[in-house]
Amino acid sequence: MAESWTLKGEMALSCSCTVFCPCVISLGNHPPTEERCQTWAGVRIDEGHFDTIDLSGIKLALMMDLPGIMARGNWTAALFVDEKAPIQAVKGLTRIFTGRVGGTTHLLSILVGQFLGVHQVPITYETQGQTRIISIDKYGGGAITPVKGKSPEENVVIRNSEYWVGPDIIVSRADKSRFRGFGRNWNLAGRSAEIVKLDWGNN
Repeated sequence: MAESWTLKGEMALSCSCTVFCPCVISLGNHPPTEERCQTWAGVRIDEGHFDTIDLSGIKLALMMDLPGIMARGNWTAALFVDEKAPIQAVKGLTRIFTGRVGGTTHLLSILVGQFLGVHQVPITYETQGQTRIISIDKYGGGAITPVKGKSPEENVVIRNSEYWVGPDIIVSRADKSRFRGFGRNWNLAGRSAEIVKLDWGNN
């Protein structure tokens, strides 16, 4: 297959919903709790490729601003790729995250109405205990921690869903969460978050 790609890793996402994001269960057909959805996410690629280009170890982030019900589209989005990533990897990731090469992210080519470009900046994605700590240089970042369940040894997890990001979603909360850029100034601390293992591709 031309432009074949795979991506395995993890996404930690913070959004403006006041309780756990209804898009996960409704598959984007239920309104967000705050009329619109303001969200950013960090991605850690553990292994992956775009054609012959190795994507392993690259960190990236997304900003998405949705005017209402997710499935209705008209999203505004921006992509951030770590400054250490080679230019060919950046080009491949841009094609993946704009949905131009099919597979898991194909819906982004349908739902995103305005793409604000790709920006190479320093990005970190670290795990401290159960908390994921993401930094997107001057644009922001945050700390995302799983919600505690009845058994302290197990996370609260939604399993076997048809959610496009992944079938198993760790219900989380943003301890800290900021995004600044493109005329936006979001403070999403205390709001909905999720952590999802990624196993994406177009094969």
